[in-house]
Amino acid sequence: MKTELVESGPTTAERTIVIAHGAGAGLDTPFLVRFAEGLGDRGLRVVRFEFPYMAKRREDGKRRGPDRAPVLLECWRGVCAALRDRPNLLIGGKSMGGRMASMVADEVGAAGLVCFGYPFHPPGKPEKTRTEHLVDLKTRTLILQGTRDPFGTPEDVDGYDLSAAIRVQWLEDGDHGFKPRKASGRTEEQNWVEAMDAVATFAEGKKNGI
Repeated sequence: MKTELVESGPTTAERTIVIAHGAGAGLDTPFLVRFAEGLGDRGLRVVRFEFPYMAKRREDGKRRGPDRAPVLLECWRGVCAALRDRPNLLIGGKSMGGRMASMVADEVGAAGLVCFGYPFHPPGKPEKTRTEHLVDLKTRTLILQGTRDPFGTPEDVDGYDLSAAIRVQWLEDGDHGFKPRKASGRTEEQNWVEAMDAVATFAEGKKNGI
């Protein structure tokens, strides 16, 4: 099945970022739509797509779990191949989508990797880490993570052996979707804008040498 690509942002952009969805929802979540719009406003061409299981759900309305990793990774390879002529192609995604992108980033020669809420471990199971391949990752990487993310807090991440190519930017009081509590004095929009600005800067290669 051919993967449909949904593009937005300026057609003349010098940089393209491909953003995959998370495990439970497709490319039209408020989060992904807002980030596609926001990154487009910041001069990036944005491409979204859906993994096979989500595309099937859209066709028949039946909820199903994610495809197995080999299928997800092959889908990513296909998307990158379809966009191989784009200069400065960055890849990434929300949660699972970003994790899968991180597993092919070196292989496909991505110009950069951006993960929105990386699932370092399942909630409540910090011992089951998903970081082994991040030790030797060579692609310059930006991970945007809420400080209250149950998939990986600052305390968790401080204990990981991560590649020097990875930079983690923490979003104050954010959960897995970067939403803070009202008592924090922050808003979801503030964290989203901070994240978008960070991605735009990272795409230009201006931050911390990566």
